[in-house]
Amino acid sequence: MATRWTEQEVPDQSGRTVVVTGANSGLGFETARVFARRNAEVVLACRDLRKAGETGERILAETPAVSLHTLELDLSSQASVRRAADQLKRDHRRLDLLINNAGALIRRYELTEDGFERTLATNHLGAFAFTGLMLERLLETPGSRVVTVSSVGHRSGVMNFDDPHFANGYRSHQAYFQSKLANLLFTYELQRRLTADGASTIAVAAHPGNARTAFGGDQLHIRIVTKPRLRLLTSWLLQDSSTAALATLRAAVDPAAIGGEYFGPEGRNEWTGHPIQVRSSERSYDTDAQARLWELSERETGVAYPLSPVADPGTRTAR
Repeated sequence: MATRWTEQEVPDQSGRTVVVTGANSGLGFETARVFARRNAEVVLACRDLRKAGETGERILAETPAVSLHTLELDLSSQASVRRAADQLKRDHRRLDLLINNAGALIRRYELTEDGFERTLATNHLGAFAFTGLMLERLLETPGSRVVTVSSVGHRSGVMNFDDPHFANGYRSHQAYFQSKLANLLFTYELQRRLTADGASTIAVAAHPGNARTAFGGDQLHIRIVTKPRLRLLTSWLLQDSSTAALATLRAAVDPAAIGGEYFGPEGRNEWTGHPIQVRSSERSYDTDAQARLWELSERETGVAYPLSPVADPGTRTAR
């Protein structure tokens, strides 16, 4: 394998079905594009079907023979999550890769139709429910993986279990960082449960570093450093979306990856560079928090995973 992991490391994916949430732009688009190039059957799971169709046309223009599908999925709505899961199960008999890529940073406090704070609903609770509803398909497929995309910002995240939906005061970045920490707590707890059940399916996480995408583009510092005349000076701070997507791709296909691993850029502060295995914050390895979030997520979404119980939190040891 090359010293620097690149898109060329992704092997042929013929016969495999890949679902990418939030695939209409940025990291999701780049991830879907690579899998299409490698002959996978690709499902673009997006909130806006019109945008998903436009994305599909872009991919088909480059890879005409690919088997490409769109799926309406609004992760902030539990009803939409259930409709999408039902349709996916009707249309596809196997699922090799579920890539939980979609995410949002909501500036103003909003509650969803389910009564959830919208950032947590989109970035964690929707992905938790969708993964749980599709898990039987994944368990039936040898070598399947769940890849959940977190953020380097998770290091600033704290789980507010007493007020996870910020009813007592909202700070958009606190909500976002909490949701990105939740992505990792979820991944590690899911892997623990898969291992306890003897499943071949694994759960892996990744983060893109800092990417030049539309996500977060309304932030002043992002607008400044992405000005064309400053890009040479800020290349160490931001990278293009195709490079940023490599961590997700490596987590999805690296044959040496094992469940519970986390991939991100190799550069300074993990902001830019080619993907390597990295270590997440100490909070993310808190097994009591992992179990507590799992219980909260099951209670909020009503989704119970078809996996055996694991040891009580008091008997656990962190990685």
